[in-house]
Amino acid sequence: MSRLAAGVVLVTAYEPALADDGPRGEDVGMTATAFMSVSLDPPLVMVSLREGSRMDDLLDEQPLWGVSVLSESQRHIAGRFAMKGRISDRLLFEDIPYVRGEAAGALLVGGSLATLECRTEQRVPAGDHVLVIGRVLTARVPSEDGGPLMYFKGRYRHLG
Repeated sequence: MSRLAAGVVLVTAYEPALADDGPRGEDVGMTATAFMSVSLDPPLVMVSLREGSRMDDLLDEQPLWGVSVLSESQRHIAGRFAMKGRISDRLLFEDIPYVRGEAAGALLVGGSLATLECRTEQRVPAGDHVLVIGRVLTARVPSEDGGPLMYFKGRYRHLG
């Protein structure tokens, strides 16, 4: 499957605090290449998550999430959120321009080619992954500059 070129997105969600008197909630992000449009009416998208991953566990409890379609100039963001054994997500978001989505409360990366806010409609177990199908609540095109960030043969690439 490394021979199949794929667009790169950042999937984000807000993990609420466990208790009012405990630590505050946290923003979580994950780089994904298995993302696609499923339906126009109703507007549905799908992301494939490794079963038991932090994002899988979070979206099993939190139905609201965001997607930022990364541009070719945002390779550093994709790499940062794809690292294994990485530092806390709070630090990963520190120097990235973003807005908090009004519908889902998830962070949406500034300068992305497109941003979506979604609500989970269905979760489908598929081998060692879970396919999360979300209804698109909002869709915006914050930037029309640049081309898409692609992933092909184990490396980030751009068109052209």
